[in-house]
Parts: sequence; C-alpha cells; structure tokens
Amino acid sequence: MELEPPPVIRVLLAEDQGMTRGALALLLGLEADIEVVAQVAAGDEIVDAALVSRPDVALLDVELPGLSGLDAAALLRDEVPDCRVVVLTTFGRPGYLRRAMEAGAAGFLVKDGPVEELAATIRRVLTGETVIDPALAAAARSSGPSPLTARECDVLNAAVDGATVADIAGKLHLPESTVRNDLSSAIGKTGTHDRMEAVRAARQQGWL
Repeated sequence: MELEPPPVIRVLLAEDQGMTRGALALLLGLEADIEVVAQVAAGDEIVDAALVSRPDVALLDVELPGLSGLDAAALLRDEVPDCRVVVLTTFGRPGYLRRAMEAGAAGFLVKDGPVEELAATIRRVLTGETVIDPALAAAARSSGPSPLTARECDVLNAAVDGATVADIAGKLHLPESTVRNDLSSAIGKTGTHDRMEAVRAARQQGWL
C-alpha cells in the first residue's frame, strides 16, 4: 500500500530584495511539501496577493516599501485569518518581535538561519506552534516594552527626513506645541540629544 504524499503547504513570500526573494523561493521550492504560490516586493501588495492565492503561511520581511511587514501581518490577521504569518528580519530587534506578536504573527526568525530551519518553522506554525528565534526571545524579555506612546512613534516617523515641527504638525494634523512636547518626550525616553538621534535609537530597538 502506497503512502499518500503530505499535503502541500502554500506559501506567500514578501521580500523587497529581488535576489533574496528569488533565492528563498527556489530553496523552499525544493521542499517536497512546500509550494511558493505568490511573491511580492512591497508591503501594500501582501493582502491582495493573499486574497487571490490563499496561502497557508505568509513569510514577511519587516522593512518593506509601501507598508511594513508588521503592519501587513495585522491586516492579514483580519483579512485572511486562516493564513499563519512568519516574520523574517535582517535585524533581530526586540521591539520588532514584540510588535510582530501583537500583530498576530506565529513565527519570528532572523534571515541568517538555515533554510531547513525556515522550512521546519513553516510546518510547525501550521500545527499551532509559535516559533521564535531563541536568542531574540531572550533579548526581548530583558529589554522590556517600548516606552514610546503611539503618538510619539508617529511624530518620530514623521521626523525621519528632517522635517520641521511645522511640517510634522501639518502632516499629522496636530498643534505645533503638541509636536514639540512629543519630540521632547521621545528624546528623553531614548536618552538622546535631538530628534534624529531619537529616530535612530528607536529604530535600533525596533520601536519604529
């Protein structure tokens, strides 16, 4: 009696670097039970691609044009609830892990791991497991939650390109006094000296 082959796991891959995306798709395609059914290069393409291809698992890079993988994970949770999300990142930042878990991700891995580990994670999350890079999990426990409020994060994000207080206030529809207060608070919480240092520090922690 012949054994039936295992069911094929349908995977969506979101990665903005074409060479990396192609390599991942090729390597995962070598697994007998995994098929990459969709590939996208931008975060704002993820939900539409998932609605069409109906993947079992979505592999999302964090830093994507259009929409971050973390924001896309939250949208997938609402729009395609049967799809399990695994977040892949170049930078193992504790803040990214916390945000990914809050967005409903089932896995979080750094990209320098072996493809066998990624394939195993894809299979494990489908059984209901949550799979997190052990070193990053330990770092997240020791670092604590982000001290920044949601509005302070918005203000820092708006300040990324060196925007003035007036520019930020106009973009976020806030009074300039509120923007100044939030920038000052964020600078204090990050232990930095100015808004651009605060942006860099918050990004290094994965809070933005």
